[in-house]
Amino acid sequence: MVRRKYIHELPDWPDLHWSPQRLTGLLARVRHRQGRLVGNMEALGFDLRQEAVLRTLTADVVKSSEIEGETLDANQVRSSIARRLGIDAGGIRTTDRHVEGVVEMMLDATRHYDQPLSDERLFSWHAALFPTGRSGLRRIDVGRWRRGPLEAVSGPVGRPRVHFEAVAARRVAGEMKTFLHWFERDSRADQVLKAALAHFRFVTIHPFDDGNGRIARAIADLALARSENSSQRFYSMSAQIQQERSDYYGILEATQKGGLDVTGWMEWFLGCLARAIEGAQVTVASILDKARFWQRLHGMPLNERQTLVLNRLLDGFEGRLTTSKYAGLAKVSQDTALRDILQLTELGILIRGPGGGRSTGYTLAPAPSTP
Repeated sequence: MVRRKYIHELPDWPDLHWSPQRLTGLLARVRHRQGRLVGNMEALGFDLRQEAVLRTLTADVVKSSEIEGETLDANQVRSSIARRLGIDAGGIRTTDRHVEGVVEMMLDATRHYDQPLSDERLFSWHAALFPTGRSGLRRIDVGRWRRGPLEAVSGPVGRPRVHFEAVAARRVAGEMKTFLHWFERDSRADQVLKAALAHFRFVTIHPFDDGNGRIARAIADLALARSENSSQRFYSMSAQIQQERSDYYGILEATQKGGLDVTGWMEWFLGCLARAIEGAQVTVASILDKARFWQRLHGMPLNERQTLVLNRLLDGFEGRLTTSKYAGLAKVSQDTALRDILQLTELGILIRGPGGGRSTGYTLAPAPSTP
């Protein structure tokens, strides 16, 4: 049986095309939602916008790594981003160098979106992702193009499923030269469409030994920042892709094995982007709730430890707060934690749950209803 060619093996690759009739309406809706979201964020004021950016970038870094099966400490990611952006988030002061590398790459892509994308810039991103020169236990070539074959596979050992084969190593340098020239010089495509195309083309080439998915999503974020002419990120495409991970890999595989018409991929990407932007409205609502919460508490005698822990609860703390968890978050003794918690319950800020002893849980008191 003759193996079906992958898209990069077709004679006219990378001359990709799509149906304008099927994309025009969807692109217009995405652009409208982009504008509406940015307008809503501008109305929040500087401090709340900074909080939105911090949450978005944290989700972007954490979820982009999750897509590749890697779990990062969200608190370390948030602390690293906050420190680099000059935001006092009251978080961890020391972070893992791998976390620092991923954050460095993502911030360079989004904060410096107006700088050209080059092979040296991509090499620096790759080196930041793999500061030890290893992917897990495997040593890889860092900061240089891939020198061997590469297959995208999944499934158990002995019965792997090959999703697609990347461009042959001997072609990588030439393919990337063409890609980078197109990305920086071709001004015909809308930047949102370019984000979708760049993501797909980069993944198809797979120029590095590892980290290609994360770098592809960073490139897409760079193009999206250019589409808005803004370094402030208010939605996370990576977080939405993580929610739709199965569909993401499915459409990538189908497009890799299809012809040069990539309308299906473009439709999926734009739809995913629209859902990511809509999901950002949840972030807006949460930030506004947080602002109203602190307005209600204005003038109350709270110490720095209590403020820190309350902010953690407002940011989506999992489960109930216990004395032990409080002590860990605030880095204090159990006795100090208990005194702080009891004061918060007396002020009506926390509600004590059932149970007793150190396992007693506490939650935020609901906001008083307005008449």
